[in-house]
Amino acid sequence: MRAILHADREWGIGKNNGLMFRIPADMQFFKNTTIGNVVVMGSNTLKSFPGGKPLKDRLNIVLYPDGEDREDCLIVRSLEELFTEIKKHDPEKVFVVGGQMMYKTLLPYCTEVLVTKVDAIGGADAFFENLDENKNFVLSSESAPEVTNGYTIKFTVYKNLNPSKY
Repeated sequence: MRAILHADREWGIGKNNGLMFRIPADMQFFKNTTIGNVVVMGSNTLKSFPGGKPLKDRLNIVLYPDGEDREDCLIVRSLEELFTEIKKHDPEKVFVVGGQMMYKTLLPYCTEVLVTKVDAIGGADAFFENLDENKNFVLSSESAPEVTNGYTIKFTVYKNLNPSKY
């Protein structure tokens, strides 16, 4: 399992249950990376999508303990049920996509974290752990900086040196 996100200079990942930045290159990277795969999220992330609808062309698994079953995504009620569902898929094709609590809970199980770093401060109220300060993670690749939509970004990959088993 891997995580995918964008983060500002303070490792902020969101504001008011939404994205801080609209960066087409990041959105395209996210889409290209996750399309045809499995995305795992919490209920607030699902609610933040347009119309509260899941992402198209992906299996959306939503941890939503009190949520109603839906036809358009797979609702799981517990972490145990989530892990049971995730095990049915190739771990390289499973992506945690938010929010803050899901990232925090599932980070130890992720083999990699794909972070689009945005050289800006977005006024976040939701944050991701600073992987540069986490001894279990090492920066394994980093793109050259590029300017897009007024922001300088870098695509980075952090490798988990000791992922937990689920």
